Amino acid sequence: MKPDRIFASPADRERIYPPYPFLAVSLAVFRAGRVLLATRTKPPYAGAFSLPGGLVEAGETLQEAALRELREEVQVEARIVAFNRHVESIERDDEGGILRHYVIASFVGAWIAGEGAPGPEAGEVIWAEPSDLARLDCTPHVLATIEAAETALKAPMRGAS
Repeated sequence: MKPDRIFASPADRERIYPPYPFLAVSLAVFRAGRVLLATRTKPPYAGAFSLPGGLVEAGETLQEAALRELREEVQVEARIVAFNRHVESIERDDEGGILRHYVIASFVGAWIAGEGAPGPEAGEVIWAEPSDLARLDCTPHVLATIEAAETALKAPMRGAS
């Protein structure tokens, strides 16, 4: 696949064929038993539902990055309840080269404020029943990540701020 067909903007060029993985975060926010999802507006997986998240900026803690990305992407406020799990996303091109590689630290959050709104990186925003997720077009790992997040949400809080 030619590189000009795999990114939506010139800025995306910085993230393909990386020399090392990018560090990212995601946040499974729960409100009244529902989880917050938004469709991606950019590759990879443009149009698929995913958890809000993005790259960690220099000087940020993982938790700070997760909360910032949540505010920026969907205008929702939450508190971190627990660390959930690491997710690795490795996408290869047709020749087997590493097109994209992300290591994502996923957290569990409890909703504080905001209904959720689309933005430059988030299209449709929904609060979904976890039992309905199998019917949605979701990014890889989302179903397992949300299932683990539900388990973590029910466990006693350890080490989260």
